[in-house]
Amino acid sequence: MVRKYFGTDGIRGLANGSKLTPELAMKVGMAAGTKFVRGDHRNRVVIGKDTRRSGYMIETALTAGFTAVGMDVYLLGPMPTPAVAMLTRSLRADLGVMISASHNPYDDNGIKLFRPDGYKLSDELELEIERLIESDTSKLLAHGMNIGRAYRDEEARTRYVEYAKRTLPRNIDLSGLRVVLDCANGAAYKVAPMALWELGAEVITIGVEPDGYNINHKVGSTAPDAVAAKVREMRADIGIALDGDADRVIIIDEKGNVVDGDQFMAVIAQSWMEREMLVGGGIVATVMSNLGLERYLLSLGLTLERTQVGDRYVLEAMRSKGFNVGGEQSGHIILSDFTTTGDGLVAALQLLAVLKQQERPISEICARFEKVPQLLRSVKFKSGKPLEHKQVIQAIADGQAMLGKGGRLVVRASGTEPVIRVMGEADDAALVSTVVGQVEAAILQVA
Repeated sequence: MVRKYFGTDGIRGLANGSKLTPELAMKVGMAAGTKFVRGDHRNRVVIGKDTRRSGYMIETALTAGFTAVGMDVYLLGPMPTPAVAMLTRSLRADLGVMISASHNPYDDNGIKLFRPDGYKLSDELELEIERLIESDTSKLLAHGMNIGRAYRDEEARTRYVEYAKRTLPRNIDLSGLRVVLDCANGAAYKVAPMALWELGAEVITIGVEPDGYNINHKVGSTAPDAVAAKVREMRADIGIALDGDADRVIIIDEKGNVVDGDQFMAVIAQSWMEREMLVGGGIVATVMSNLGLERYLLSLGLTLERTQVGDRYVLEAMRSKGFNVGGEQSGHIILSDFTTTGDGLVAALQLLAVLKQQERPISEICARFEKVPQLLRSVKFKSGKPLEHKQVIQAIADGQAMLGKGGRLVVRASGTEPVIRVMGEADDAALVSTVVGQVEAAILQVA
């Protein structure tokens, strides 16, 4: 199934570049709106965005497209991606849209679409929308009283904040906690500090002064040094770093050390198991999660279901196999009891609840297992398909044999750049380095 516009997470690219233009955004609005117009009521779509300057342009173009085919538009303003998914359900909208390029630099942007139930569209539906984009869109136009109109929803921010607060266990607030919060100058710069403060925390903020150009710039989950330095300076109990659209979170302990998503998921899994909330007898993570996490879960009698890299694949496995906790080492944490996508704020609140309950430093709480030595290399190539060469295939087979049953070797092509990711892990760090080096060398010979 070859798609021209949609990638692994909606439409994304350089704003006003070769793909993502106002013209395309308007056609997306017309095509997607046409697919979701039911005709038995005033159809509505909610649109949120992050803080990129190009968001104004894309928002306006989408609004024109949606209203042209008969949908009423509710503009939410800057709002996290998970908030848009939640509000799509809460407001009984027929469609939800998030304008964001997540953790990318400010000059990129993107369009993510959500079904009425808050889940992202299927590949098949995205392909149908592409066909409409390429068709004569004049045939999609509404007329007269059927043309839609636009509203600005001033209550959306409060709705999401109250929703996030209700995910905390009863009788727990955050009083007495000093929290450094980094919002990446992105979509959560208003709602996340508001939620934590209203729950009683002392909140020290960075990355809450967006100017249209500084989203993710030296702040946020992709640049944790900023929040780590502030945690040490303020002697805070914990640091929380969100990405540009707040669907990803990185935790910093009280010493200024980064806590990755694997340790985070281990804490949530055990906490939810003890509270009899965990469903499915384990959690879902990707092939990149550390073997130490898998061993730790086994010690608790839990399983680890692995998927290919990408939060959409984690969510698909959670839904099809009946799990309610999943995520990625990179900080996408999906708690399907509360959300239909990764939600950095809601995930952080679950960890803060454990911090309050156990009254121990976050460095101790998030040290659930010792990591198995793991090495990841990114090997650039100019063209072709290096993974199809016989010598690379043989090197991978030889490497896996050297690691044996107690180790893992994962070799995959990046979905966004001309890079082959080579990851190896085993208890013998020197062996891992040797194996990864041999596979890397084989790729470079044919790249």
